[in-house]
Amino acid sequence: MPGVRAGHPGRRARAIEPFRIAVPDAELDELRARLRATRWPEREPVADDSQGVPLDRVRALCAHWADGYDWRATEAELNALPQFRAQAGGLGIHLLHVRSRHPDALPLVLTHGWPGSIVEFLGVLELLTDPPDPRDAFHVVCPSLPGYGFSDKPREPGWGIARIAAAWAELMARLGYDRYGAQGGDWGSIVATRLAALDREHVCGIHLNMALVAPEAIRAAGEPTAEERAALAAAAEHRRFGTGYSTQQATRPQTLGYGLVDSPVGQCAWIVEKLRAWTDPESVLTRDALLDNVMLHWLPGTGASSARLYWESLHDPAAREPIDAPTGLSVFPKEIFPLSRRWAEQRFSDLRHYRRLDRGGHFAAFEQPELFVDEVRAFFRLVR
Repeated sequence: MPGVRAGHPGRRARAIEPFRIAVPDAELDELRARLRATRWPEREPVADDSQGVPLDRVRALCAHWADGYDWRATEAELNALPQFRAQAGGLGIHLLHVRSRHPDALPLVLTHGWPGSIVEFLGVLELLTDPPDPRDAFHVVCPSLPGYGFSDKPREPGWGIARIAAAWAELMARLGYDRYGAQGGDWGSIVATRLAALDREHVCGIHLNMALVAPEAIRAAGEPTAEERAALAAAAEHRRFGTGYSTQQATRPQTLGYGLVDSPVGQCAWIVEKLRAWTDPESVLTRDALLDNVMLHWLPGTGASSARLYWESLHDPAAREPIDAPTGLSVFPKEIFPLSRRWAEQRFSDLRHYRRLDRGGHFAAFEQPELFVDEVRAFFRLVR
């Protein structure tokens, strides 16, 4: 079968075990009790969100979380999918592994970022695995990053993007995939590019909905266009007002974690601020969708462990290394730093697909699942 690596099935069976989520009722009761007993701060003294998520918005969302949100529905949706736990890089990794009914489907590993989770991809799984044209079909592997969701929390330093990429290569080999693609946004895009460098023999191409380039690459491209000047201005605004979270997570993730793991309101506000800020206003994420993602952080208590990825990798120079693998880049308008094509070409020497979309943001699969899938299909048709 194309794309499938031979291996010993018994060995794979021991390495990859079925997994189901079963949150005890007592844990959900405790969450509701914590929400109802919240000690709230005073109302912000400004009429906008320049000091953070407004009090009224957080109180309304958390009131729904306590009395209207149904975790069991999301738990059932996840448990209806093939879930597994696998050892990769010496760590237990939680993953969805949804195989297409089409045997010649291309294996594809989807990687989320922060403050995301695998729930970002729930709306695209069926579209990817069972398309109108079987030639567009994928076998989808969707792992939770180390320290995120139901993956193990690293107990030692060193779990940066290179080690995660090596674990993903090991995971795809254990699943029996000899040739596969990788897709990601946020940290997922950095993992995907690193994976292309580490496992070039098996990675047929990468599709990104966020990409980074070094400042010198931007300078090398020459005088910026009007569109590029707007992107540079937006990036400067983001550095000035929007990066406090990353500085904290990159320097003192443990200190931050005490509050996030103990307070559901604190964890919710920390995450939802970014889900709102980096989302296209034309993309409608329901309250329940926002809370589904928050729950993948709250239930396993990942406030500190997810933040440590910034401590490990925020300034890793490999995040901007040249990439020669076939690459596709889809730029959604509300992306934090929308790369122009010529900037992207400074780093990605085999950029085969580049498109700017008219709606959607940083969480492309979550916000615009059909547009996202159209872009993934369009790129991988070029490299299948």
